[in-house]
Amino acid sequence: MNLTLNIWRQAGPSAPGRMMTYQLADVSEDMSFLEMLDVLNESLITKGEEPIAFDSDCREGICGMCGLMISGQAHGPVTTTTCQLHMRSFQDGDTISIEPWRAEAFPIIKDLVVDRSSFDRIIQAGGFISANTGAAPEAHSVPVPKPKADRAFQAAACIGCGACVAACPNASAMLFMGAKVTHLGELPQGQPERYARVVNMVAQHDHEGFGGCTNTGACSASCPKEIPLDVINTLNRDLREALAQGR
Repeated sequence: MNLTLNIWRQAGPSAPGRMMTYQLADVSEDMSFLEMLDVLNESLITKGEEPIAFDSDCREGICGMCGLMISGQAHGPVTTTTCQLHMRSFQDGDTISIEPWRAEAFPIIKDLVVDRSSFDRIIQAGGFISANTGAAPEAHSVPVPKPKADRAFQAAACIGCGACVAACPNASAMLFMGAKVTHLGELPQGQPERYARVVNMVAQHDHEGFGGCTNTGACSASCPKEIPLDVINTLNRDLREALAQGR
């Protein structure tokens, strides 16, 4: 297939950026979206032009590095990660716009690469437990009801890609935080820090410049791991309880 690609180019954090148009021919429908960008970069390098900077790592849909806004949708027209999006999702002759995540808390480094270390700082603020590590305990020594274990596993599927922030009209990271709070809060090992965790993580979230949640649901709809919207309810309940206790 032949494609027209409108891609955001920006030389650095303080440099002005603009959309640039590229023509790409003979794109196989079996390529992944990132493989298509690799082919484009190979052609740019051959012509002596600067290749397009974009993030990727595992290319298996589990690391969360490959976030792109594709024609106005986080990760593109299919609910998956960008690296698992295949060109069969597009048609011959399509025009595709490719941009980085747009959020104050995700400053652009270059082209399509953004700095998502704000997520790391939110985790550092409270996304941990104080249980000692070492030899694995016997599996039945700490009973966990199956519904709680299932919900913890579901929330733990979050890969921190930032699609929820990119899709949210307020650039809120509440789905990301809700997933982390729910994951640890459903387990016995997560109880000692349960209320301090949510207070500290929300404070860091606001400090980083993320917006507030207005429950549009765009975050969950765009999540490649299908994190449910109700993890935000869990976060809000824990925060309300923490504040009631004067934490």
